[in-house]
Amino acid sequence: MIQIRRIDGDERLTTSFVVQSYAFEASPPDGGDVSEGYRTFLPYHEGTRTLVVDEDGTTLAAASAIPMSQNVRGAVRPMAGIAGVATHPLARRSGHVRALMNRLLGEMRDEGCAVSVLYPFRPSFYGRFGYVSLPRARTARFAPSGLTPLMRADLRGDVKWRRAADAYDDHRALTLRLLEDRHGFAVYPDFRARAMRDANDLWVVTAHVDGEVVGALPYRILGHAGDLNGGPLLSTGPLGRALLLRFVAHHTDQVTQVVLHVPHDETPELWATDFDVETVAPVAIPHSSAPMARVLSVEALEGCAGGPGRAVVEVVDDPFIAGGYLLDGSEVVLSVARSDAAPDAVLDPAELPIRGFGTVPRDAEASLRSLFPPARPYVFAEF
Repeated sequence: MIQIRRIDGDERLTTSFVVQSYAFEASPPDGGDVSEGYRTFLPYHEGTRTLVVDEDGTTLAAASAIPMSQNVRGAVRPMAGIAGVATHPLARRSGHVRALMNRLLGEMRDEGCAVSVLYPFRPSFYGRFGYVSLPRARTARFAPSGLTPLMRADLRGDVKWRRAADAYDDHRALTLRLLEDRHGFAVYPDFRARAMRDANDLWVVTAHVDGEVVGALPYRILGHAGDLNGGPLLSTGPLGRALLLRFVAHHTDQVTQVVLHVPHDETPELWATDFDVETVAPVAIPHSSAPMARVLSVEALEGCAGGPGRAVVEVVDDPFIAGGYLLDGSEVVLSVARSDAAPDAVLDPAELPIRGFGTVPRDAEASLRSLFPPARPYVFAEF
């Protein structure tokens, strides 16, 4: 008999981790059906919700949701980070993932998650579940010698250089601070985030000004004359970023190239004068896709920042948010109420018709653009 059930603890090693290891790891794994990486990471799943499709003791498919927090237009809301979606090779294209996703998203919505984010193996597949693509963080590649001018800069503040375990509290504090400030920024719950501390396999440099953490950069060096791979590069502003980059500049005679993951709104070409840098946001299916997100509860968006405007929208053919809503931004923050009035538009005045998601009458476009001024999200946490 086929059933969907929730699993926890060590049972992951014989159920969800088996199909995930096959889908995402080199094969065959040494010593069994689950790679050592999954075995090692088991303690960091204690609060993750995992559902599996089971048939007479065989796991046909699995999907997990990590309870996270995300900034949505200035308001921090519970978020479901979807991960570990995988299917047994003999059970694919049988509708198992669709059943899992509908059950999992419904459970997370009922527990208060306003939004959900994932990194897709194929965006068009998750588009069927209401997800839309977000900007991808970028990678900057450069020679550290290009930052030499920063070595002579008189910068207020200092840096600390430590192993990940020793720097973890400062790094965590900075991410929680940025969560309050940056649209789209998401953080893991404590049970998942501490994996960085426990692994202790990274260097972390932190920038401090007047006793406050204003920047952090985890990184590793791939041998003498190799690369310094780091990121995400996190800072509260130009001073924190400059302190971190000045530290990187001191590796001129040690590494050949620096490769940093940076937010999509960073401009590495402006970090220094006569600075040669290549900045890219590579997207390659299935292993390097841009993140995707969807709303799980329109009512939960109440209190997010908005612009002046008022519109009635109707969401159709969605199992979680279908219905009519009155959106009102006249009080600066968004007000949301159920409405049976005739809709002015279906969400998003510009993208929906282009992407085939809905139609927008011309007289509603201005109101919706005013209600939702452009705001590019930076999805920090990767999972």
